[in-house]
Amino acid sequence: MKKVKSYYKKDRPYLFVDGYNILNAWPSLAKDQEEDFEQARKKLMDRMVEYAHYTGQFVILVFDAYKVKKNPGEEFYYKGIHVVFTKAMQTADHYIEQELNLIGRHRRVRVATSDGMEQQIILSRGGTRISARELELEVAHAREGLLRRKNRLKEEGTVNSLEEATMESLLELKNRLDPH
Repeated sequence: MKKVKSYYKKDRPYLFVDGYNILNAWPSLAKDQEEDFEQARKKLMDRMVEYAHYTGQFVILVFDAYKVKKNPGEEFYYKGIHVVFTKAMQTADHYIEQELNLIGRHRRVRVATSDGMEQQIILSRGGTRISARELELEVAHAREGLLRRKNRLKEEGTVNSLEEATMESLLELKNRLDPH
């Protein structure tokens, strides 16, 4: 039996996101993809960062890189979320399925994809599924919640520009020291 990766904690909910599936399913990002693919991907990453901070879920954003010959794959932390570019000959679906085999029945795991076949596999391996549209609504709700919280704090005088800059610096330091 494979060992569970050390960043999978028992008391934390996880959300795997099939990156390109979501990029293609969300109208605003699909449009952005046509103009600047890298920028659209970065927008998705930033939205997932906001969502993760608002909900407390650990987000693993997975992008297919299986068509890139001799690609060794890449995993890194981006502002508190885990970003994965799969290796050559490995799809995002396959990566997510492997991870679900490790933790699906032992951790709270959701997977965001609109791929019908993948949704069935997710359920059979102990995860729960969320469609691209449902995730889009949850992310929009989270963004609204963050904006309301920020505006309320500004109105109360709790946050000023110096404090915001300090908070951003502290968050960057935290992410460097403890990426998850």
